[in-house]
Amino acid sequence: MVFNSIVFALFLPLVFLAYWFIFNRNVRLQNLFLIAASYFFYGWWDWRFLLLLAFTSLVDFGVGYGLNKTDDKGKRKMLLGITLVSNLSVLFFFKYFNFFADSTREMMSMLGWQADFVTIKVLLPVGISFYTFQSLSYTIDVYQRKLRGSEDIISFLAFVSFFPQLVAGPIERAPHMLPQFAVRRTFDYRLAVLGMRRILFGLFKKMVIADNLALLADAVFDKAGTSSMLTTVVGILAFTFQIYCDFSGYSDIALGTARLFGFDLMENFRTPYFSVTLREFWRRWHISLSTWFRDYVYIPLGGNKVTAPRRIANLFITFILSGLWHGAQWTFVIWGFIHWLFLAIEEALPSVHKTALATHLRRLITFAIVCLAWVFFRARTFHDAIAVLRSLSVFSASPLQELRHVLIATYSTDLFAIYLAVVFLFFCATEYALRHDTFDKVIDHVSMPLRRSFYFMLVFLIIFFGFKEGAPVFIYFKF
Repeated sequence: MVFNSIVFALFLPLVFLAYWFIFNRNVRLQNLFLIAASYFFYGWWDWRFLLLLAFTSLVDFGVGYGLNKTDDKGKRKMLLGITLVSNLSVLFFFKYFNFFADSTREMMSMLGWQADFVTIKVLLPVGISFYTFQSLSYTIDVYQRKLRGSEDIISFLAFVSFFPQLVAGPIERAPHMLPQFAVRRTFDYRLAVLGMRRILFGLFKKMVIADNLALLADAVFDKAGTSSMLTTVVGILAFTFQIYCDFSGYSDIALGTARLFGFDLMENFRTPYFSVTLREFWRRWHISLSTWFRDYVYIPLGGNKVTAPRRIANLFITFILSGLWHGAQWTFVIWGFIHWLFLAIEEALPSVHKTALATHLRRLITFAIVCLAWVFFRARTFHDAIAVLRSLSVFSASPLQELRHVLIATYSTDLFAIYLAVVFLFFCATEYALRHDTFDKVIDHVSMPLRRSFYFMLVFLIIFFGFKEGAPVFIYFKF
């Protein structure tokens, strides 16, 4: 079940009404109902996925409970080993089995050996990377005594399966989220209004911006190497903003939906494309994942409290693992490598005088590096990515005419492309307004008539631009 579907449009109000008017007598009833709704939501794709979700939840609850009962270092390490092996082996099998089997076959063929062993194609359960990391971080925190293991299995099952953020995050932390399941929620009208507003903006980002930019990005990347420089640049920029609006749009809807049920989720994006450095970019992009790798990979490796070469090596391991987390393809590994390489260069360079010109120049360079890395992230293969990059050196006799031809072929009319450009500029202006403030604070400063006009405009744009056959699902559902 996806957020931008008719099914979810029926599911959400029914769950909302039942939650507040039928199951609101005590916290246990609220949590039991959320578990049922979340399992129904997740099982809508494939009921077999529910077995994995339940397995992960029950193993980690048992490990956390066991860690509460012992101070013996050997037993605690054994329990930690159980959760690491169970979570990572499940993740490895379902997400990386095909990748390593195919890579082994190709390597054997290159060496002249006949690869005639039998392999199977494993179906990737949607969202497995997200809920596995969320549940795994809980047991690591309990092991490190950052919190006490939950003894309420109902609250814990609700925490792992909470449907607004189950499939594509944010990857919540137990110290922030578990206590919210331990207390009875009461309806808050203002919180519900804030939630609906956030959902509306998320749908606008996904259905209006991302899904329409996807058409232009596909036109360039699906025919890698056939465009000239200008068209290729526009295609890369289209994907750059597509993936941001797609994923941050999902996060907006997740945060807004959680608010409808009385929950507070962490922010996952904070205008990352305005970042001056790559380090700042990773403090603003997919925050829940970047902080997860910081806390559970980079810092345990030594973090910044080591020599410079060791710190660079720690960064390398972190970003390669981050690339692999996104998918079992070498293109994702290269994407992680590019970010590591330029972060390492950034670390080695001396600090520059912070003039306005220098700041804007560094922001532009950071954005260009991010765009370069997105080429490998989007391309289907390494060869396609290289073909797209080679197109940046191809000059056309009439680049504007070629671009116009691509736009008409993509959107069928010049007018639609112009509308989309205007909407996109409006979105960029909104993002700029959010740069130093939160979404809610910016909107609350606007007068009520203007605010309502803003809402109606978003609804109109979603209806006018958003509903189309074959619209892509959220990009991060693949991870």
